Amino acid sequence: MNILEKIVKDKRKEVALKKSIVPSTQFEQSVMFERKGASLASALRNSSIGIIAEHKRRSPSKSTINQNTNVGQVAKGYQKAGVCGMSVLTDIKYFGGSLEDLLLARASVDLPLLRKEFIVDEYQIVEAKAYGADAILLIAAILTKNEIKTFSELAKSLNMDVLLEVHNEGELQKSIMPSLDMFGVNNRNLKTFEVSLETSKLLSTMIPNDFVKVSESGISSVEAIKELRLFGYQGFLIGENFMKTDDPGKSAMTFINTLHKEDS
Repeated sequence: MNILEKIVKDKRKEVALKKSIVPSTQFEQSVMFERKGASLASALRNSSIGIIAEHKRRSPSKSTINQNTNVGQVAKGYQKAGVCGMSVLTDIKYFGGSLEDLLLARASVDLPLLRKEFIVDEYQIVEAKAYGADAILLIAAILTKNEIKTFSELAKSLNMDVLLEVHNEGELQKSIMPSLDMFGVNNRNLKTFEVSLETSKLLSTMIPNDFVKVSESGISSVEAIKELRLFGYQGFLIGENFMKTDDPGKSAMTFINTLHKEDS
């Protein structure tokens, strides 16, 4: 069983347990449910930077990245740096995140927030809305075409954007549908954990231009962004590069300032 299958197996158990304790109708009473979210896709389309900065404490490939962060401070630092949006990992077991992280980020900034999670059930989408997310991530590798359609249409009905993550051409072809806003190409091979920007370059021509193209994983230099832009990418998800430093917001600001300088 590869790591993704293991995560999904655990996630299904976690969601089943949650559903037995808190019904999704309870989430609909949340004050956040009436909130009009900010569109991450629009923010990326209208930006010259396109950076989505991530809050991530650890991951299966790097056991500890940064366990000492205050998510509210990180969010404020990212907003000050001028990022387009923030991705908040809410998986506890493998990434050390939580829904409280999402809530704290929401209380701290008005940036578009992406709930980064292994979504296997509609329950998690309603939950994302209740905790202040503006967008959700769907992973093609763990979902059927029908699930992608059902989940993305539910998210759209709740006024949330949908970022669909793919790793290869097969996943991409089964996923193209109007209820998506963004396609994220993950440069990390989930079986080997190796990272290569060639994955983004290869798949770029296959993503229709109606969608915002986002490159994920392994982006650690301004050069990488400049290179990926040539392939039509408008969004760049950067987590580890900022999170492994003592002050992720400051690192993001330095990175963005360098990008601005090189662009001018």
